[in-house]
Amino acid sequence: MKELTKAEEQVMQILWDIEKGFVKEILVKMEDPRPAYNTVSTIVRILEKKGFVGYTAYGKSHQYYPLITQETYSREYLDTFVGNYFGGSFSKLVSFFAKEKNLSVNDMDELMKHVKNDMGNDKPSEK
Repeated sequence: MKELTKAEEQVMQILWDIEKGFVKEILVKMEDPRPAYNTVSTIVRILEKKGFVGYTAYGKSHQYYPLITQETYSREYLDTFVGNYFGGSFSKLVSFFAKEKNLSVNDMDELMKHVKNDMGNDKPSEK
């Protein structure tokens, strides 16, 4: 999967939020200073070429919608990030994060509880 630029990701975040929309609707959701209409239109067309966005044509207007879920993109982006910067090791990522953010033992304990809960949704807890 191709990585999104910051501008492309901003448009995708809006489309994931509104589920479908015309360029004008995407533009309204952007923070000030808003880019020009043509800029957003160009970004959406690039996203379409990259396979992130589809559209329904209404005459000359197009209503755009995401072809990939936010969860799928996040997962694949994280896998690429961990592979590129941490040699594919999630434990190295967590270790780096813990050191950089000065996490306490209690913070790490809470983090582990969340991980176990997320993983435990598929399997019974082993206690």
